[in-house]
Amino acid sequence: MNLLRIILSILLPPLGVFLRVGIGGAFWLNILLTLLGYIPGLVHAIWVIARRAEK
Repeated sequence: MNLLRIILSILLPPLGVFLRVGIGGAFWLNILLTLLGYIPGLVHAIWVIARRAEK
């Protein structure tokens, strides 16, 4: 399931974060980062997905 989230994050970073944490602080931060630049949003999305997978 995490692989699917990472693939969706490559296409649209906020979508992967939304599927992992829902609408919350990380989601809104990711939208902001994605608006500022695709790469920061992508890095944040993958970080959120990987961090939550460990727990």
